[in-house]
Amino acid sequence: MAYDVIVIGGGSAGLMASVAASEHGAKVLLVDKGDKLGRKLGISGGGRCNVTNAKEPDELIKHIPGNGRFLHSALATFSNRDIIAFFEGMGIRLKEEDRGRMFPVSDKAKTVVDALVNRVRHQGVSIRVNSPVRRVLYDEERAWGVELTTGERINGRAVIIATGGKSVPQTGSTGDGYPWAEAAGHTITELYPTEVPLTSNEPWIRSKELQGLSLRGITLSVWTPKGKKIVEHEGDLLFTHFGLSGPAALRCSQFVVKAKKQFNVPSVRLTIDLFPDKSVDEVYADTYRLARHEPKKAAKNVLKPLLPERLVPFVLERAGIKEDVTFDNIPKQPWMDMAKLLKAFPVEVNGTLSLEEAFVTGGGVNLKEVDPRTMQSKLKLGLYFCGEVLDIHGYTGGYNITAAFTTGYTAGKSAAEFARS
Repeated sequence: MAYDVIVIGGGSAGLMASVAASEHGAKVLLVDKGDKLGRKLGISGGGRCNVTNAKEPDELIKHIPGNGRFLHSALATFSNRDIIAFFEGMGIRLKEEDRGRMFPVSDKAKTVVDALVNRVRHQGVSIRVNSPVRRVLYDEERAWGVELTTGERINGRAVIIATGGKSVPQTGSTGDGYPWAEAAGHTITELYPTEVPLTSNEPWIRSKELQGLSLRGITLSVWTPKGKKIVEHEGDLLFTHFGLSGPAALRCSQFVVKAKKQFNVPSVRLTIDLFPDKSVDEVYADTYRLARHEPKKAAKNVLKPLLPERLVPFVLERAGIKEDVTFDNIPKQPWMDMAKLLKAFPVEVNGTLSLEEAFVTGGGVNLKEVDPRTMQSKLKLGLYFCGEVLDIHGYTGGYNITAAFTTGYTAGKSAAEFARS
C-alpha cells in the first residue's frame, strides 16, 4: 500500500507531524519500533508533561541556545500560542507555572499523550507499532519509502524522520535516524549530552559531605581557564555523590562540555553564588551585623538563619574560622574570605554524565542542509526532519518540546503539501 506521508517515530515531533500531515489532506502512516507512542512525552516534566513555554517568541528562542534562531520560520507556522490553543482545543486545560512553563491542569502527562494519540487516530492516520524501520528508501533525487526489519517495503511520496536523539534511550531514542540521514548525504554534527548532571572529583564531593543538600535561588557560573565568565544561570542546585544536579547545573552542562573541548582542559571551574542579590560587602556587613547583634553566640549559630545547616561548618572551615568563635574574637580578614566564598564558592567540574543519561541530545542533522521554512532536506526531495534528530537543543522548561512540536507541525504540513502536489 502507498501513502502520501510516512512518519518514522511516535514521539512529540512524530505525533505532531502526523496530526499536521493528515489535517492537510495527506494519507499518513506512522511507524514506531516500540509498543506504545509518546513514551518520552509521558515522562517529561517529571511525569506532568511541560507542553510548552508561554514566553514571547524572541525570549523563547533565547532559551534554545542550540540553534534556536533556526526556529523563527517554524514558530511563525505553529507557535507556542498555537500549541496552547491546540491542546486546549482538545479539552486539555493548561496552567502557567514559574518561568512560563505550561502544564496540564491534571498534572498528568498521560492526559496529554492520550489526547495526542487519540487525535492522530481520529484523523485517520494508520499506526504501526512494534515495526522497526531498517532503512529509508531513496533514489537519486528523492525519498520514496521505507523498508522494515521484516523486509517489507512501504511506498510513500514523502518521509519524515522524527526518531529523536540518543538521550533517554529507554524511551526508544537510540539515534536510529542519523544513519538514514547520512545515507541521503546529510552530515551529523558531533553529538554530546546537554541538560545533564555534572561530575566532579573534588575531595568533598567524593566524600559525600554535602550529598543531598539542595540550594535554592543560587547563581551558577562557568569560567574559562583565564577567568572569563562563559555563562551564568540562576536556579536551584543539588549536591550529589558524583557532582552537581538540579536546574542550574543542567543549564550549565552544555557550556562545560564545550569549554572542556575548546580549551582542551581536564576540568572547568564553576562558582556558586548563594546571595545573587547582594555584593560581597553586603554579605560581609549583614553577617557581621548578625554576629554583633548577639555577641555571645557562636559563629555557627549566627549563620544558621542564613545558610542550610550542613553548609555552615563546611564554609567556616574553608574560611579558616572556628565554629565556636564569638563576635569579640571574629577575625576580620577570614570573615571577609567567608563572604567571598558565599558569593563565589568554587567547584572544579570534570565533565557530565553520559549522553544516555542526559535529558537532551546536543548535535544532530546539520541545519545548513535543511530548509527552515519546511523542514525538507536540501539534498533529497520528499525527505523531512523534525524534533531532536535535528541539531537543535534548548534548556529544560518546555523549550525542547516546543521545538519538537513546531518542527513536527511544520514538517507534517509541508510534507502533505509536497506529496499532494
